Amino acid sequence: MSDVRWWPATQGDVFGQRIRELWTEQLGRRLDILVAGCGGGHVLETDRIETRVTGIDEDLPELRAAMERRTDLDARFLGDLRDAPLLPRTFDVVHAPFLLERVHHAELVLDRLVNALRPGGLLLVRMRDRASAYGFCDRFLPSWPRRLLWPRFAPPGAVGPLPAVYEQVASREGIHSYCLMRGLMIAEDYSATSGPALRGPHARLARFTCHLVAKLSGDRLSTAGDEITLVIRKPQNHFARLI
Repeated sequence: MSDVRWWPATQGDVFGQRIRELWTEQLGRRLDILVAGCGGGHVLETDRIETRVTGIDEDLPELRAAMERRTDLDARFLGDLRDAPLLPRTFDVVHAPFLLERVHHAELVLDRLVNALRPGGLLLVRMRDRASAYGFCDRFLPSWPRRLLWPRFAPPGAVGPLPAVYEQVASREGIHSYCLMRGLMIAEDYSATSGPALRGPHARLARFTCHLVAKLSGDRLSTAGDEITLVIRKPQNHFARLI
């Protein structure tokens, strides 16, 4: 793996910068981009770059409505991400914003996304960290109080509440292990605080709860950052064909 840089994710539009750099490397040809988890509404900044953007996500009412409002997608698919129609080595960039923590069989989904990525392509991941105090609260809160509390705690316009699965790969240790086993290179690794409840109308109460959970855990669960942002590159060599 390459050296990992630990910077705050707030330092500019990291994903947009890396896509523009890739576009320059490709001598300005069109980039094929896959947004896996497009129902969350997270849009990449690709101004002045020729792209074709495909969106896929699970077929849930909240996600379906959010996807229909998007105008940046050239194609879209709703359904089980484990059997989405993804051809091998089809995309230059795969963007997975806050997807891995809310799907079952996350490693299988990741394998399909990586398989759809061309050698030398970029896998851009944002996810909630299961090892954070916020991630712990999110994954252990039963579904019915999550639905009840979401309108009161989430900021305006946030899509949800979405499933909270948090398999092992939805953690820094888990995703690093996954990349090591698949021969993927983590170029950049950032931490940030962005949980919806921490930005909503009752943010102070949410922060207090996270600090309490962290203290009760003996500080094993961190409050320093609940979001992990990764820039991952698929190797540009013949070994990438095995991935």
